Amino acid sequence: MAIESINPATGELIERFDAHKGADVEVILARADRAWHGWRLESVGHRAEVLRRAAEILRDRVDGYAALMTREMGKPIVQAKAETEKCAWVCDYYADHAEEFLAGRTVATGEHVSGVRYDPLGPVLAVMPWNFPFWQVFRFAAPALAAGNTALLKHAPNVARCALTIEEIFREAGAPEGVFSALLVETEAVAGVIADRRVRAVTLTGSDRAGRAVASQAGKALKKSVLELGGNDPFIVLADANVERAAEVGASARLMNNGQSCIAAKRFVLEKPIAEEFVEHFGRALRAAKVGDPADPETALGPVARWDLRGHLHAQVRALAEQGAAIEFGGEIPQGPGWYYPATLIAGVNMEMPAADEEIFGPVAVVLVAEDEKHAVEIANATRFGLGASLWTCDLDRARALIPRIEAGSVFVNGLVKSDPALPFGGIKDSGYGRELSAEGLREFVNCKTYWYTDSET
Repeated sequence: MAIESINPATGELIERFDAHKGADVEVILARADRAWHGWRLESVGHRAEVLRRAAEILRDRVDGYAALMTREMGKPIVQAKAETEKCAWVCDYYADHAEEFLAGRTVATGEHVSGVRYDPLGPVLAVMPWNFPFWQVFRFAAPALAAGNTALLKHAPNVARCALTIEEIFREAGAPEGVFSALLVETEAVAGVIADRRVRAVTLTGSDRAGRAVASQAGKALKKSVLELGGNDPFIVLADANVERAAEVGASARLMNNGQSCIAAKRFVLEKPIAEEFVEHFGRALRAAKVGDPADPETALGPVARWDLRGHLHAQVRALAEQGAAIEFGGEIPQGPGWYYPATLIAGVNMEMPAADEEIFGPVAVVLVAEDEKHAVEIANATRFGLGASLWTCDLDRARALIPRIEAGSVFVNGLVKSDPALPFGGIKDSGYGRELSAEGLREFVNCKTYWYTDSET
């Protein structure tokens, strides 16, 4: 079966790829396993130099890589360039810090020599989504490779050229054959790859449905897994916030990546005294976003990545309207080529409606009004997800008191939720488990090994 890449701005076929089948998969798995036995013995400094060269390649070819992402999944070109730069950043970050993060420690245990060291696990399978086709791969690969693992990438089929291009980047950067490999396989083949004895762990970024399937398969094979799943992130605006600034940032947070980001603000939880003012500024900012060709640097909102995703998004909007929510603007599929969907604002949403507990993956914002601070936190937590949260207040003491009460993997005060190589990233509840980035992300795929020996000859 062929894997197809289709331009979401036009609906036209870009490229067709032959999926890897049994013999092809065996070759790739064997190569990754062989490569690990050598790569694990390389010095951390040598592995860091490969990451530094990868960063240089990314920066030197930022325009071409950005154009590729825009063509395959519709990301606005300015955001695609920023994504490429961020990938270089994470490579440099682990090149700078891997030795520190992998440094073992001695532990006093009487007359004996003992301690802890961090050794690589082996080939790690990464099942990655299409929405950040470079960043989410490099976010996994930089720490995994720095630690001495090898990487197998099963990317989303609509960004297959991105997958093959990332493999080329690492090869050109000096990684031996098999250290990073793209696996162009159908979803049905993933379980067999996870079960293969040479694969030592698996990580997935995607929907909670996909996460449940991969976690089940990894658990059956007794293999470590890390899951970064969906989000229904609250954007909480309290009455003492800078409302105009919050609305401006909120619009950017909702439309980022055409609304297709796990950590995009999705539920706007507004304390009642400022709700009307916020909606006025927020609606104006959403309407002002230029819709159009994602290759145009002026475009702020491009197409949804696939036609079926747009259909699902529209069904969610219609369901909310049928349950009594008010569509303030947007909410209609436009005429013309491509899979565009307008910025949409939905008010009058309550806790009994699906939007309070499901991820809306597209440029659709829902507004919920809270009576007070306590109610706002209750609304924010009343979801099965727990990835990120944004909290707006001018009282930082108030913010510090509220952060422990908000159920999320991260809380950003007076700013949009984002990832940074220096900070651990991940969620709780149905948003997954484990962490990426920082020292915690690197140590997810190592063997925390205890050693003990006596320093005498007796």
